[in-house]
Amino acid sequence: MARFVFKLQPVLDQRERAERDKMLVVAELERERLALESRIRTCQQMMGDERRTLAEALSGGNRVDVRAVKLQASASLKHNFDAQRAVLELAGVYKKLEAARGELAQASASKKAVEMLRDQQREAFEREQDMRETRELDEMSVMRHTRSKGFVA
Repeated sequence: MARFVFKLQPVLDQRERAERDKMLVVAELERERLALESRIRTCQQMMGDERRTLAEALSGGNRVDVRAVKLQASASLKHNFDAQRAVLELAGVYKKLEAARGELAQASASKKAVEMLRDQQREAFEREQDMRETRELDEMSVMRHTRSKGFVA
């Protein structure tokens, strides 16, 4: 029996590689997004800790260590600055991620189009094979019937 051969298999292979490459880009950007979000949460947590420490230092009664208060305020500002920088970086990553997802969708659609063509061609090939087998069986039946009736060609 004949075997189906898709003539555009190299094109499909190339589109699958392109889709896989786009998936890797999206995955890398997702990792970067998660790392930045984690960094922002850490900065927020550190700022909260610094504020609590600052509040404790200020509520120490009559005697307040100005140097310690200054250090706590400075640390809190540093964490705030780091968080703001991470938020800006995160905004850039979101834009890149959106673009990368769009490219991935296009690559997937391109691959899907070739897969659909392959499936259509395979179905047509199988229909043709079925029709060929049916014709051969019909011909064999006619020949068998002819022989059984004693007709000689």
